[in-house]
Amino acid sequence: MKPKVFLEFVEIKSLIASVLPFVLGSLYAVYNYHQLHLGYLVLFFIASSLFHMATNANDNYQDFLHAPRNTDNQEFLEATNVVGVNRISISQARLITFGLGGVSLIIGLWLVTKTGLPLLWMGLYSYAVGYFYAGGPKPISQGPFGELFSGFTMGFMIFWIAVFINTYDVAAITWSSALAVLVASGLAMFAITNIMLANNICDMDEDIALGRHTILYYLGKPTMLRVFAGSYVAGYICLVVAVLMGVLPKFSLLTLISAVPVWRNTRIFMGKQVKRETFILSIKNATLICLSFIVFMGLGLVFN
Repeated sequence: MKPKVFLEFVEIKSLIASVLPFVLGSLYAVYNYHQLHLGYLVLFFIASSLFHMATNANDNYQDFLHAPRNTDNQEFLEATNVVGVNRISISQARLITFGLGGVSLIIGLWLVTKTGLPLLWMGLYSYAVGYFYAGGPKPISQGPFGELFSGFTMGFMIFWIAVFINTYDVAAITWSSALAVLVASGLAMFAITNIMLANNICDMDEDIALGRHTILYYLGKPTMLRVFAGSYVAGYICLVVAVLMGVLPKFSLLTLISAVPVWRNTRIFMGKQVKRETFILSIKNATLICLSFIVFMGLGLVFN
């Protein structure tokens, strides 16, 4: 397989959705606990990146494998799905998927032996979501909870695992500490959720033709467009609340500046939902939000 095809198959461009929460969780640990375990952190970054690629590969080949073979879906099979377009064999797709996932699992289990059982439970949840998102008899992505699981797993769980790996030896997990991490990660969580939501909004007609009953099928496009816009508002509210709770530096509030371009992009998307033209705006919004969050949180660490 050519490198270009491999990178397209694992959707390398989407890694930003897991890298940014990883960085934010690490900064959270520094601000609240004043320490990093850099070696473990690098290994977690490698493991999470490999598993993210494995999940994307699994999504692509499962979509190709289970798509109805009829005239209406011929374009999806031959001109849209990366497996069909590049004629990737199912055996090759599975080898890549389980190879990436297997290496990630080995690294993760080793980290469990060094940091403790909480990482095992977090990891098992994440791996389960990663596989069942597109695999199994009833894939999560084909139901109404795809956005919830993707946003929660990448926006919150990656953030939380990064915090845990850096603080396992100085802080126990409690309900209050978990709630603080949930609120602090809210901005990233809602931004990442909206990437999946924007994708499903753009693909609504195709999804219905393929037999996928996403949240759009049940609530309709107008309602979910309002949810799309409201999710950004909810994320910014989480940011303010986290600062008031004292778990984020006050400098983090400057992230609110990103609301200006985010709102501009959101208005464009609200007016036109075309996969090849406007879906990218949700990725731009998530990147703008998380990068500005990282920059201003970092400044808060310097000038705290």
